[in-house]
Amino acid sequence: MLGLDPDPAALWPGAGDIREHCRLAIEAAGPSCVAAKLQLASFERLGPDGWAALYEVSALAREAGLLVIADGKRGDVPVTARVYAEALTGLGADALTANPLLGRDSLEPLAATGAGCFVLVRTSNPGAADVQDLEVDGAPLWERLARLVDELGEPGECGLDNVGAVTGATHPEHLARMRELMPRAIFLLPGVGAQGGSVEELGPAFAPHPAAGLVAASRSIVSAHTERGGDPARAAAVAAEELRAAVAKL
Repeated sequence: MLGLDPDPAALWPGAGDIREHCRLAIEAAGPSCVAAKLQLASFERLGPDGWAALYEVSALAREAGLLVIADGKRGDVPVTARVYAEALTGLGADALTANPLLGRDSLEPLAATGAGCFVLVRTSNPGAADVQDLEVDGAPLWERLARLVDELGEPGECGLDNVGAVTGATHPEHLARMRELMPRAIFLLPGVGAQGGSVEELGPAFAPHPAAGLVAASRSIVSAHTERGGDPARAAAVAAEELRAAVAKL
């Protein structure tokens, strides 16, 4: 999966703005990816121009045959969660990310949009342990969150649920237990590449179905040229294909 979190200070050569930067990245890396994950904050910080670019980039990704995941990690009381749901479905996203801190009723409007909903369960950042590993009834909090994901999910035709889990690739030792708790959930797996996660350790995520895991990579694809050298588009295309090939071996 191609992660797009554009930085106006680090555009590819020839890109005059973040929209053009993302278009070039989609053209280069898109053929090796199944989805584009749009980091909403990267667009929102630019105000109205950023929101306009977000809608355009979402449309460009769909035109390229990619699923679109709106990565905003929304979470609020139910009445506001419904407003967030309307905004994100208006964007045309196929899925969104959600923060479960406010509990089940805050997630239900997001899960009822018709789009997929990826709930934060055990994230890839080092500080995740501060909260998500705290013990609740004899088990880490992330296990309770995993059970909530399983309870909320409804299986589609392929047998996988419409509610999935964000499960960081930086802690693959948890994946087998997560798969026990969420046998039908799709795992969104950030943290490969720049954060140090390894594709080779993600096998348990794909145990029930070839589509049961989505490996997300942002900097390691879009900024591949900073380490590999050469043309950014060529470097991104090679990095994306290498990721696709590695996932295919699992």
